[in-house]
Amino acid sequence: MTDEREMRETFGDARGGEARVYRAPGRVNLIGEHTDYNEGFVMPAAIDSYTWASVAPRDDRRVTVRSENFSEAVEFELDETEPRRRDHWSDYARGVAVTLERAGVRLRGADVLIKSDVPVGAGLSSSAAVEVAFGYAMLDASGALVNRVELARLCQRAENEFVGVRCGLMDQFIASNARAGHALMLDCRSLDFSLLPLHAGVRLVACNTMVRHAPGGRRVQRAACRVRGGRAAARARASPCARAARRDGGRD
Repeated sequence: MTDEREMRETFGDARGGEARVYRAPGRVNLIGEHTDYNEGFVMPAAIDSYTWASVAPRDDRRVTVRSENFSEAVEFELDETEPRRRDHWSDYARGVAVTLERAGVRLRGADVLIKSDVPVGAGLSSSAAVEVAFGYAMLDASGALVNRVELARLCQRAENEFVGVRCGLMDQFIASNARAGHALMLDCRSLDFSLLPLHAGVRLVACNTMVRHAPGGRRVQRAACRVRGGRAAARARASPCARAARRDGGRD
């Protein structure tokens, strides 16, 4: 499993200097499936698998991002006038940079190394972990401050608007605000949240069902929720009680 020392040594040796290292966790969800994008309640908890980001500032406005997992690197300019997604893993990082800039955060260029222990496509929020770890790294390299709740919102916006995945806020929120040994209860409408201590004897176990998660599946799930909700509402309107209430003008 990756650790901070390994990231510092790998990145520092490659660049000939000290590196700053950030991490964001994957997550499991204990309560509230498909409720985050319906402004309901969720209760996720972080897991002990992380996305790590080592960063070194540059003197220009170019960002280089290398993924150890995919063994490739990409470059992009922060001053590009019309950045577009490439349907590539780098969109998750680049989208965060684009969204931070559009929110008024002036970034400087940076070299970033990303390595993740969060399984991709396993429903453990590997994409949110990349977004939040990269966001922290870029903010630090630029000397900029954004609170954790706002960073979660901006990372969600990056995934919605740049990557094109209509996810809710839960994944980015727990990646930004998790605490070891705690679950997090979040009201996705007000964004009020509480950190809930887990009993010392509790162990959370994530099992591999061998079903691969596709990011676009959220769009299908959301549409299905709306269809089911519409059907339930139609059945309620068609019930004898509802028809009688409409006939009687709603009188008790």
